[in-house]
Amino acid sequence: MLLSEVKVVIPARYGSSRLPAKPLLEINNKPIFWHVVQRVLESGVNIKNIVIATDDERIEAKANELALPVLMTAAEHVSGTDRVNEVATQFGWGDNTLVINVQGDEPLIPPSLISELINFTSQNLTYDITTAATHITEHDDFINPNVVKAITTEYNKALYFTRSAAPLNRDNPTDLSNALRHVGIYVYRVKALNTLCTLPECKLEQLEKLEQLRALSNGLTIGVMTYKGDIPHGIDTHHDYLKVKALME
Repeated sequence: MLLSEVKVVIPARYGSSRLPAKPLLEINNKPIFWHVVQRVLESGVNIKNIVIATDDERIEAKANELALPVLMTAAEHVSGTDRVNEVATQFGWGDNTLVINVQGDEPLIPPSLISELINFTSQNLTYDITTAATHITEHDDFINPNVVKAITTEYNKALYFTRSAAPLNRDNPTDLSNALRHVGIYVYRVKALNTLCTLPECKLEQLEKLEQLRALSNGLTIGVMTYKGDIPHGIDTHHDYLKVKALME
């Protein structure tokens, strides 16, 4: 698969409940979403295949000022996935086009994660969706409900995602060798993306508050790539912003 065949959409919503105007916060005199674009470029994706999807004219204006591709999308989208789907619809991308949803609040996302996920997807084209996970090494993370676990087969197919401590080794509960932390980056086939965004919330999604369970509950398949490197935390709060800013400046 050529990198030129893959589209990257970076949702950048203005009205974050925990950190309003988050995309416009600056690090080294550039907004957060600019740094995310740089990481995507460093992964090998061409700028013509990248688009920032926003709901706010201030973000659109800043992106235009920085000569970055940007598209205005509806303000009422519930999730970034819905926003990505609108971009695919507006551009008329074909059913088999692969679209990566890269969160707009992760200026330190490793370019290698993006490129390796593209390679994984190219070798596993039977999946409707692909995503990534990393090994859990700390028991505190294993039992933390804010750390989402990916349960997979030996062939990297997702069986389930959960906030619970799983999979649990019954005979050796301290064994974390099969514990995987889900990483919120997705590659969607446009047909699967369209399908997912027309489906109502399922019961498991409502319980766990995990959108990917809607896909699994409705028969869509998800492939999970295990990434070996470290993945820095994104920016959800003002404290996160100050921490990431200190690392980058």
